[in-house]
Amino acid sequence: MTITIGTDRAEIRAELSSTTYDLLVIGGGILGTSVTWMAAQAGLRVAMVDAGDFAGATSSASSKLVHGGLRYLQTGNVKLVAENHRERRALAADIAPHLVKPLTFVVPIYKGGPHGAAKLGAGVFLYSALSVFGDGMGKVITPHQALAKVPALRTEGLRAAAVYGDHQMNDSRVAVMTVRAAVDAGAVVLNHAEVVGLRKTNGSVTGADLRDRLDGAEFGVTARLVLNATGPWVDHLRRMEDPGAAPSIRLSKGAHLVMRRHEPWKAALTTPIDKYRVSFAIPWEDHLLLGTTDEAYEGDPADVRATDADIAQILDEAGHAVRDSQLRRDDITYAFAGLRVLPGGPGQVTSAKRETVVTRGTGGMLSVAGGKWTTYRHIGRHVLDTLAHLPGRPLGDDLAAILPAVPLPGLASPDAVAMRLWTERDPGTRMDPLVARNLATHYGTIAFDVARLIREDPALGERIHPDGPDIWAQAVYARDHEWAATVDDVVRRRTTLTVRGLDTPDVRTRIASLLA
Repeated sequence: MTITIGTDRAEIRAELSSTTYDLLVIGGGILGTSVTWMAAQAGLRVAMVDAGDFAGATSSASSKLVHGGLRYLQTGNVKLVAENHRERRALAADIAPHLVKPLTFVVPIYKGGPHGAAKLGAGVFLYSALSVFGDGMGKVITPHQALAKVPALRTEGLRAAAVYGDHQMNDSRVAVMTVRAAVDAGAVVLNHAEVVGLRKTNGSVTGADLRDRLDGAEFGVTARLVLNATGPWVDHLRRMEDPGAAPSIRLSKGAHLVMRRHEPWKAALTTPIDKYRVSFAIPWEDHLLLGTTDEAYEGDPADVRATDADIAQILDEAGHAVRDSQLRRDDITYAFAGLRVLPGGPGQVTSAKRETVVTRGTGGMLSVAGGKWTTYRHIGRHVLDTLAHLPGRPLGDDLAAILPAVPLPGLASPDAVAMRLWTERDPGTRMDPLVARNLATHYGTIAFDVARLIREDPALGERIHPDGPDIWAQAVYARDHEWAATVDDVVRRRTTLTVRGLDTPDVRTRIASLLA
């Protein structure tokens, strides 16, 4: 059986049950999707499953940045910043220019603040130099120039500002496109499929038993190697392998707010809170994204939420540099939180290293946790290389070396795609420019497949909610080609309805009917 995008869940379960895979990846977040994509490109028979939706937890709760990490210069990690910059520019230029876009950042310098103009000026200059000045030269600008870029900037006590360049993206869309790329390369994937037990042969982990959370169907997957990439749940799965497994990670909660924006911003804000922490205010999806927090979390990962205390902290910290008129609670459209996976050990989570944790259990299962979107391809290659060199059951000595820089599906200039979407229809039925732009920046050339649905059924060109650019064709496409199986899959991760505060009860009911 050939599994392609759009194959129904029963057929996918049948394929998963009847094939012996080289690699089973459990977890469809940043790490799982990257490893699956890399492994499929390398010619392995690879399967990936997730108990929820792809990127349904931490991986869709990021700050939406593809960045070099300006704050890493504070700790002297120049090599890491340079590596991040290389990968950031590769994503923006060669891998996903339709999904990753440049964004200018302003760092306000206030009287009595933790950093002075000379230090920040030198920092942003070095930062841009490590990117070979590909995004311009980091420099110090006047308060008047900063205000022109960020109209809601608080000017009381503002001495100057530093400016530098980075990139941003919609993490959910990047995840979906990476899953699609993996399937195009031969991977078999299924979301909403929960591991209820691990299969063992002579003490070695050789697969997993699963239950489909949508209809309760039970099935199993057999594989030569199993990779545990379940993020905050990594130790839960390790204890399935070995009940005595010691904890390998700890968790830090990061919360964010999305707010209505009252006027256009030409740049984002990076506001120093103290010598190490910063607060972001980022124009994103026609709104403003604020965050983030960083505090130890010891509860059930499934219960993580942005609390009232988180909201108050984010608004308070944003208020260091953003005027109160832009920070009204009534303008909040969405609040969300995710969990950073950090190495276990003593000390505060704010000072813990942001690095990938790799462990191998008594049954041979490899567990990997931690990572970020900027370097997700690099981490995927590293994990695949680790798998290739495991003693006893190697997958091949040169898997990582043969992987090319393959672009994500839909590669194109968003401007060119938007123009074609707007001009290729009859003048009387041309697509709304805002709708065209939304499709172009979330699908690339795949937007033409979405537009084709409208030609077949013009009603699908209608907006799902009149106040947003998402259309019904996107919901249909998400159902038939992007593994969307629940209302949340559609409104939170295949469209921008939730972040805009437009997933009303009526909208959710209509989408539920579409999915039924």
